[in-house]
Amino acid sequence: MFDVNHNIELNKRRTFAIISHPDAGKTTITEKMLLFGKIIRTSGTIKGRGTGKYAKSDWMNIEKERGISVTTSVIQFAYKNVLINLLDTPGHQDFSEDTYRILTAVDCCLVVIDAAKGIESRTKKLIDVTRSHNTPIITFINKLDRDSLDSIELLDQIEQELQLNCVPITWPISCGKNFKGIYHLYDKYIHLHLNQITEKSNISSLISLSDVLDTKLDHHIGIDLSVQIREELELISNIYPFFNKNKFLKGILTPVFFGSALKNFGIDHLLMSIIKWAPAPLKRQSDIRIVNPQEKKFTGFVFKIQANMDLKHRDRVAFIRIVSGQYNKGMKIRHVRIKKDIIVSNVFSFIAGERFAIKRAYPGDVIGFHNHGTIRIGDTFTEGEEIKFIGIPSFAPEIFRRILLKNPLKQKQLIKGLIQLSEEGAIQVFRPIINSHIILGAIGILQFDVVIERLKIEYNVDAIYEKVNISLARWIRSKNCDITSFQEKNKTYLAFDNSKNLIYLAPNAANLNISIQQYPGISFHKTREQ
Repeated sequence: MFDVNHNIELNKRRTFAIISHPDAGKTTITEKMLLFGKIIRTSGTIKGRGTGKYAKSDWMNIEKERGISVTTSVIQFAYKNVLINLLDTPGHQDFSEDTYRILTAVDCCLVVIDAAKGIESRTKKLIDVTRSHNTPIITFINKLDRDSLDSIELLDQIEQELQLNCVPITWPISCGKNFKGIYHLYDKYIHLHLNQITEKSNISSLISLSDVLDTKLDHHIGIDLSVQIREELELISNIYPFFNKNKFLKGILTPVFFGSALKNFGIDHLLMSIIKWAPAPLKRQSDIRIVNPQEKKFTGFVFKIQANMDLKHRDRVAFIRIVSGQYNKGMKIRHVRIKKDIIVSNVFSFIAGERFAIKRAYPGDVIGFHNHGTIRIGDTFTEGEEIKFIGIPSFAPEIFRRILLKNPLKQKQLIKGLIQLSEEGAIQVFRPIINSHIILGAIGILQFDVVIERLKIEYNVDAIYEKVNISLARWIRSKNCDITSFQEKNKTYLAFDNSKNLIYLAPNAANLNISIQQYPGISFHKTREQ
């Protein structure tokens, strides 16, 4: 049954991802947003930084132990009568592939930049991915409570290195020990930070002044700093353009906010900008047509699979971004790739590792249901239409290792564990044509450590890995020619992935280039559409 309030629910939703270079404060910002959304009452901190607690969005054991985010957390919460679907992505570059896929499932991105370090390499790569989708970008310059680069210099970096036009929305009053607060250029208010946030408080204690010329400002921050901030504000008002929502939605312009996530200063301004400016759920391209969120019939695509969210039940959960229509409990939907209709009754939404049963969901929402081994990343679900959403890639690994069992009798458990972990998309498993070796491929070396640890914890399998003479991988496709001869002559370098796709594993770039030249009828691909 189609809800007559569909458009109302649609316009109430915002779906965005938080992306950054590692240690820019992304997970802390997520937690502060959850404080505002009243999802958590106290702020969790990364283990090893004094309290023994862990971030609420980091729910896996390895995340708690190492103090890093290694998988995407999906968190749904309400703020100011708007339902926010927040995807907190892994910051570490070794988990890039998970982040890249997550960016296909959101309508907006929040980019977090460390005020002391400026633009870093990981940030550049992530912005390149968002640009390929023309994703709107909001920027938060974090850690103003520490000594920072000059604010105008930071904006220059964003414009020059990220090719984004900046429009400052808030402006900092000094930094580090002298950090006094911010001036909101559009609300025309000064928000002064008075003391450090306590663990139980939702926001920093502050004073708001409606006029930058108010003499009370001199009293609170001193005459010298008052004169400086007034001069800065006059300068930037002449340098930077006004905010243009159309340019923002096209990914050309980014509104910029300053603050301190640790002190929970400036996060409320971010949330309000997401509510006011971030788009409601957007249309998506399928292989046949564009699908609009206002359509009555349900469609959605799988962008993530997570194994063993519940260790007691060894379950696998498929994360689905709803594109159109709505989910209603017990409805029948079609799994397009395997051409099978299923009735889905047990569907849930998420707050990091916690899940909650739901009866209804709308476009923009991320829902999950159990995967019994038939669902893959990139799969499309509909109410009968034979379409497939496109643009969800699998990337060729950059690092390769051979996995070895400490106990050979655990081979069956090893295969089961690797298949399930590879379904998540973080690692890829290859079976060479000429032998029974198991080769793992990943974007970053840390992925292998995660796999070894998860095999032990989640599947009771002790394994190690060793280097192999492989440096490049390319999927093979035939250009209207017989591939049999190629396979026979190159079987030393060929393997199958888990989806039975043929892949060329080259020991070096020279070897790959020779094969490309020798076989013009065969194409070698760095990416593969899911």
